[in-house]
Amino acid sequence: MKLKTLTLCTLLSISVAVAVHAQATSDTLTAFDTQQTVTIQEPVNIQATIVPNVQSQAGILDSQEQSFKQSADLIRTTYESQLYTLPAFKEGHYGLRMYRQTLDDKYSAAVWSDMARVASKLSRLSNDVHTMEQIVLYSEKRVASYVGDSDERSVRRYNITKHMPEYLYLGVDLLGSMARANEYGLEHKNDAKLREIIRRYDFSRYVTNEDMVKAWAAQLANQVYWLRQLGEQDVVDEFVDTFKKAYPDDKDKKLSSQQYGNKIYGMTHVIFGDSEYYQHQVSEQEHQWIYDYFRENIDTILLRAKEDVIAEVGLTFLLAGLENDPVVEKTRLAIQASIDKTKGMIPSVTGDFDLKYGEHRNVLAIMLLDWQQVNEAPTYEGNPKVFTNIPYGLVENQPLKH
Repeated sequence: MKLKTLTLCTLLSISVAVAVHAQATSDTLTAFDTQQTVTIQEPVNIQATIVPNVQSQAGILDSQEQSFKQSADLIRTTYESQLYTLPAFKEGHYGLRMYRQTLDDKYSAAVWSDMARVASKLSRLSNDVHTMEQIVLYSEKRVASYVGDSDERSVRRYNITKHMPEYLYLGVDLLGSMARANEYGLEHKNDAKLREIIRRYDFSRYVTNEDMVKAWAAQLANQVYWLRQLGEQDVVDEFVDTFKKAYPDDKDKKLSSQQYGNKIYGMTHVIFGDSEYYQHQVSEQEHQWIYDYFRENIDTILLRAKEDVIAEVGLTFLLAGLENDPVVEKTRLAIQASIDKTKGMIPSVTGDFDLKYGEHRNVLAIMLLDWQQVNEAPTYEGNPKVFTNIPYGLVENQPLKH
């Protein structure tokens, strides 16, 4: 909280500086109007006064942008010096996002690790966990992993998911891996079999349940867009409607810290899902309710949300081409202030510096502080050098057959 208080003080200082500059400009113009009754030679002087001020402002902005980039570079150096010591999922999560931002082939090995993870997961599910009985046993084992956990998120997930355990198989394991392969322009060789499994279930059962939304908001947002991406069931609108009912804005003050974070996290992932995870720019107008909410509540978000959620809020504006929106600068300042310069990364809320557990918040920070652009990449057709050796089980994507 001390860190976030400092951040808000920084933001306030900027606001005061802008106000002082505006008053100074106003005073100059007033002086000019008064002096004009005596002589008409002074307009040249007023222009000479204003131009340096504009140039000074531009210099401050350039300096601030450079400062943000340096902060991103600090985190980038920390992670990339040890990237290949991370588990495949974390390595791939980092490498794929950096590739999509930069198109730099140095991240190809990390992308390959992600492809191998996807291939392995889909091979296991299609070969060993595909009958109704196998899915039930697999899912119940996954649900049981929450037993004994006492934190609010785990309790909520256990209490609702035990009534529909197959969700963990479908949404958390199967859909995510199929969608990732699809993004690469690939599919599993047993794709038809896997799609048949998806079609056994009506996903609206999960997305129209408010308790499911309160337990899995961001994950459900991901999954409804994955389903749409795969050309399967489209329940995006049903999810959004249920989300709004579960989290009415006038009840924000009654939400616990965990539930408030879950709400904001769910909203950011609607934008991420629509962008297919930093591949396409999104339309602000199509998600106006989200952008309006973020603008109106950004100061509360900075106080109540964790760093990864704050970074995600800023990224939603960058994905809509709104880099000059005040929300972006506020989130960048907050994230920059949260970096431990000695460790070269953002710690957890408990002060932990574990690289593996911190990968998510830190890669988001890099993207926010040094945003490049969206790219539909890497794909089998568009970036063949990344796909010279495709992991066993994955093949080139084929036209969808219903």
